[in-house]
Amino acid sequence: MKNIFFLSTGGTIASSKGEEGLTPTLNTEDMMRSIPELSKLCKIKSKMIMNIDSCNMQPEDWVIIAENIFEVMEDYDGIVIAHGTGTMAYTSSALSFMLQNINKPVVITGSQMPIGAKGTDAKKNLMDAFIVACEDIAGIFIVFDGKIIKGCRASKLRTKSFNAFESINYPYIGMINNKNIEYIYKPHFKTKEKIPKLITAYSPNVIILKLIPGINSKIFNALMALNYKGVIIESFGGGGLPFKRHNLIPKVQEMVKKGISVVITTQCPYEGTNLRKYEVGQKVFKKGIIPAYDMTTESLVTKLMWALGQTDDPEKIKKIMAYNYADEVKIKLG
Repeated sequence: MKNIFFLSTGGTIASSKGEEGLTPTLNTEDMMRSIPELSKLCKIKSKMIMNIDSCNMQPEDWVIIAENIFEVMEDYDGIVIAHGTGTMAYTSSALSFMLQNINKPVVITGSQMPIGAKGTDAKKNLMDAFIVACEDIAGIFIVFDGKIIKGCRASKLRTKSFNAFESINYPYIGMINNKNIEYIYKPHFKTKEKIPKLITAYSPNVIILKLIPGINSKIFNALMALNYKGVIIESFGGGGLPFKRHNLIPKVQEMVKKGISVVITTQCPYEGTNLRKYEVGQKVFKKGIIPAYDMTTESLVTKLMWALGQTDDPEKIKKIMAYNYADEVKIKLG
């Protein structure tokens, strides 16, 4: 039997009703008692490292989770993490950068309903997560609603439905049906060729600005005054900035000259940016802007935080953002 380490961080899966609504109260043993058949699947050691709503999950907590994983990685065949769904994709993306050369399956799951609720999706999701953690694969994955998703490619698109997560601009790794896995896209398999590394340095000084028609360029003065080191601009369509009537390009160029790393992404979840297709994109591409390519918002945010934790040099930041660490980016035309 495989040896699996089970980490709990809280979330809906561990929640029960409190005076002000659902709140995490259950520990790892409580959750495992709800699924007695787990004992027939694998040997499990568990640890509750925090018990919070994932809305309260902060970058400091990603470091705690990464450190706990790295500490036990050599002693177990796989790791399962119970997590809230709200920021699960941010955590899975952050772990994809903080844990380099992972040679075990690290599987994150949660649920839309508490594990003790009637008709809950928690029991199936947790069982599926342990099934995947027993596989001879390597990497960070989200397992949810019978789907195996690359951790740095997942986004939560639904707030109530069981099929809350989708794989963005990347194939699903596989599907789980009646405890059987059908692989769709082969993941990396376990290897001892590379040594796992824990690299948790990050900078929280990153913000996303969502463009709307008519936005005032003075907003960038505020961002510069607040000393943000990384600014992600969610643009329209394939990416670009307006330059007629409300011209944003001079202010963005000013930020770049001040050493701020400015990234252009799109408000569309699928198919990524192409800053070379339209004039509005080419004008900013020539000003030192970093394209987001086809990265998810969650991966883009956490990667930029992580990159800024490694260096203050804007040119090195550009190279880190363009480098593919965990299948988080496929570069096409910018």
